Amino acid sequence: MAEEMSHPSQYVKLTKEQAPMEDINPGELNQPIDVPQLHVVKCNECGQPLPESFQAPADEPWTTGIFECTNDTESCWMGLCCPCVLFGRNVEQMREVDTPWTGPCICHAIFVEGGIALAATTAALHGFIDPRTTCLVVEGLFFSWWMCGIYTGLVRQSLQKKYHLENSPCDPCMVHCCMHWCALCQEHRELKGRLLDETFEPMTIVNPPPVQQMNSASDSPLPRSTNRADQVHVEMQAL
Repeated sequence: MAEEMSHPSQYVKLTKEQAPMEDINPGELNQPIDVPQLHVVKCNECGQPLPESFQAPADEPWTTGIFECTNDTESCWMGLCCPCVLFGRNVEQMREVDTPWTGPCICHAIFVEGGIALAATTAALHGFIDPRTTCLVVEGLFFSWWMCGIYTGLVRQSLQKKYHLENSPCDPCMVHCCMHWCALCQEHRELKGRLLDETFEPMTIVNPPPVQQMNSASDSPLPRSTNRADQVHVEMQAL
């Protein structure tokens, strides 16, 4: 205590009036700091960091063209007669989760096949329906067709994103709006070929060696020769 009294502190305590006043805006001290070392490229799917040498795979062409429907006659006839079933099968095969094909099939049947049936009915009853009502029905059909093209185009876009496929021949939604049946058949052929390649992989079959058994001397005694000529006598002599 005596030393503290004899050597007073060199620090001067400032009062509130003597403290320097700085212009600090609210929230200025809580601004984030940009650190270049923390800039990491992450995967768009899972969010995991990727190495610096990673390069995204380039878009690949489709295995079959959009007008090559006759390459697979089964999907061709199904897409021509029951496109809703073909669309449901494509969605079921593309998604990894257990998605039943009936849901997309029913939606496709209501909006596409139902719209075609309504358009055919309106054309058949052209003279019996008010022209203003006909124009309203036609506008509604065009709007529903574009909505269906967007929905089926998003499914095609998911397929392209999964297998890194290019936009061929144009945007997915535009493809389904203009060439809906051909697009469904092309997607089915692509999925069919991709799934076959993933299922049947070359495998090397290695057969195990045969089981070897070792018998003891007591179980299988060696045959003894009874002929005297075969016997050898050894004599030892001291040197």
